[in-house]
Amino acid sequence: MNTDDSLSFSPRASAFDRGLSLEAIRELAPAVFASSAHEWMSLKYCFIPTERVLAGLISAGFVPVEARQTQARSASPLHARHIVRLRRRFETVQLRGSVPEVVFLNSHDGTSANQLRMGIFRVVCTNGLIVSHGAFPAYCVSHRGNVVEEVVTGALRLSEDFERLAAEVERMEHRRLLKNEQMRFAEQALALRYPEAVRAGIHPSQLLTCRRMEDLGDDVWRTLNRVQEQLLRGGLSGRTVDGRLTRTRRITSIKADVRLNSQLWGLAADLLVA
Repeated sequence: MNTDDSLSFSPRASAFDRGLSLEAIRELAPAVFASSAHEWMSLKYCFIPTERVLAGLISAGFVPVEARQTQARSASPLHARHIVRLRRRFETVQLRGSVPEVVFLNSHDGTSANQLRMGIFRVVCTNGLIVSHGAFPAYCVSHRGNVVEEVVTGALRLSEDFERLAAEVERMEHRRLLKNEQMRFAEQALALRYPEAVRAGIHPSQLLTCRRMEDLGDDVWRTLNRVQEQLLRGGLSGRTVDGRLTRTRRITSIKADVRLNSQLWGLAADLLVA
């Protein structure tokens, strides 16, 4: 392992290139390699290091492509909530400009069970969507029993739904939205992050602006991706109700990222049955 202190890693591997090395994952998410649970956990807590779960997933044909963890001051860096996104080594499901993924979340301080969600990585904007558990299954594995086997089984079951996920994306690509439908979607999305939207200081229409040519279009898929990126990346300028200039912040919390991503997917899925 390179011990150069200046070495830094991208939290995500190249779009269609090799996955992250274990050394890179250790640099990005040290909690993956924790050797024990947090000291405040009870004796009933069964500690299974994420490293062992990750090894099981890799043996089952999955490749880690992103890793990060909570950076809160109150969280122990060796036990904090962490997330690892993985892809199948040989993917057969075709998604135009995107890659289906399995999203694994865990912690060793009691803030999260082992969770498996379905995700999509969109190459053009290096954004990672997370699918609503209402639209596709999600798996929660408690910290007891044969955790590794249960997680691997859950990941394999999730990946069996990748074709259905591709069909859902295709439906989103074919569902056109009128201007008022796009605005309504943006209003609902803004309220997910700012329940009191007036305090956000920005207008819903700002979520619909394009950052790149590939996002131009009035279908559900492109609308979802524009709104998702604007909300998660932040950087939108506005003015609060008391006249102060403001700029929206990037979402860095794993919990907030997963929640908002999932809720946005749910809003988009609802448009397919409207």
